[in-house]
Amino acid sequence: MRQEILHIMPTRFRGMVKEGFKRQPDAEEIRIRVGQAPEILGRDKSVWLPEPVTAEDIEEMLTFISRYSIYAYEEEIRQGFLTIEGGSRIGFAGQVRLHGGTVSRMTNIRFLNIRIAREQKGCAGELMPWLFENGEFLNTLLISKPGAGKTTCLRDIVRLVSDGGAYGPGRKVCIIDERSEIAACHLGIPQNDVGKRTDVLDGCPKQEGMRMALRSMSPDVIAVDELGGGKDARAVEEILLCGCRLLGTIHGADMDQILRMAEVKEMYQKELFQRYILIEREPDGRRKFIVYNGECVRLC
Repeated sequence: MRQEILHIMPTRFRGMVKEGFKRQPDAEEIRIRVGQAPEILGRDKSVWLPEPVTAEDIEEMLTFISRYSIYAYEEEIRQGFLTIEGGSRIGFAGQVRLHGGTVSRMTNIRFLNIRIAREQKGCAGELMPWLFENGEFLNTLLISKPGAGKTTCLRDIVRLVSDGGAYGPGRKVCIIDERSEIAACHLGIPQNDVGKRTDVLDGCPKQEGMRMALRSMSPDVIAVDELGGGKDARAVEEILLCGCRLLGTIHGADMDQILRMAEVKEMYQKELFQRYILIEREPDGRRKFIVYNGECVRLC
């Protein structure tokens, strides 16, 4: 039972949540919706608690989440999410206020999504021999559909590259964690094990973060989640031209699909990546890795 999750639940729901976790031990999310019963989701089923959530219940949760100072977390709430102790991430939905065409704040929050943090150390171990050549880390792009585990694999690769092993000595890694999903920092402290030589720029936009890391932290490898768009491609090229290595992810179903994306096609034509790793989910939930070289020739 994750105590940090229990502690942010409305007091009257805590016993019900405990029972729900017993029925759903592999819970991945808890959905809180005003007027509806809380839903605890796993990979294959949902468990519904017996009573509906009120607006007062959600206000009580926000008090616990913010440690009795909701205004201190106004910026995170405006962005739609924050990370709590233990690494779990809470998404918010409610009434959005606009100023000058951009979101200025969120009020009347009535929907929460608690994504329960689960590290899977060792899940990328079988990939490591494919990501090094002559002891050097190869620029690598992880590809998968949403929910197939590319961020989880990226996190484990970061840890393994940072700590070092049979494939090579440990390297300085800097994570650009725009949405706090990789290191899951809470008050600046990573809640996930990302390795002993890893630094984190938390909540920083990808393009700016990559350049900041290069200037200030002298990393051997920069890790970034969910690349996409021409600006990302240009920032990647800039980083690689400076001699730093890159580990990134992108949404995609297969190689044919991502090579139709203009920004990926550009990176492919410029030979920026030496490894493309396609991650698929087997029917039993296990991950399957398909490794391609920089010319998109399948290696395994």
